[in-house]
Amino acid sequence: MSEAAEPWVSEPEYRQGAIDLLGILAYGALAAFDRQAEDARRAPTLADKVYMASLAALQIDHFNTMRARLAELDADVMAAMKPFHAPFNEFHAHTRPKDWLEGLVLAYVGNGFAADFYREVAAFVDTETRALVHQVLADEGHADFVVERVRAAIAADPRVSGRLALWGRRLVGEALSQAQRVAANRDALTHLLTGTVDRPGMDLAAMSRMFSRLIENHTRRMAKLGLQA
Repeated sequence: MSEAAEPWVSEPEYRQGAIDLLGILAYGALAAFDRQAEDARRAPTLADKVYMASLAALQIDHFNTMRARLAELDADVMAAMKPFHAPFNEFHAHTRPKDWLEGLVLAYVGNGFAADFYREVAAFVDTETRALVHQVLADEGHADFVVERVRAAIAADPRVSGRLALWGRRLVGEALSQAQRVAANRDALTHLLTGTVDRPGMDLAAMSRMFSRLIENHTRRMAKLGLQA
């Protein structure tokens, strides 16, 4: 990254916005670690347990990646994560899965929606930070695993479909509310999206299109699972 190419990187508002985004992802990685460890305990087979435990371990690598980038920005990871404890904990309190299948749908649908939102925000940060964001949000084959397990469960018992479809709709509602709360409560994140005089951002029409993209991606994920959005 060079300041000649991206002269706005020294702006205080930009810097805090980038720190907020990295702090969200760092705390999100810890939350995902907890959830995936729970999913591993609920897994119906040993192979599923090993797979989910491996995914949980990967979240610690993601956390360390965010911590290292924050250190490069002279920011402490604990301080960067602190503003996001409440919204993340509230989201997870409202979306606690009751069983293995609900946990899988949460990981794919709920976390997928959040990841799409953070990728949208990352379009307005510097090249190095953006690359790290995309790296930690990469699917890494988890979608195929979830789709296979959920579709097999529906094939075995079609009644599962209705319950999981309702669960998926609830998840996207909660994820959308969380994304809106986080953006509204952190001015620096809002400024990343809306831009400044010297740096491009989204106007209201572009913001509306962004949320439309998020919903379209959610609908595609639900369809892949064999569920109605």
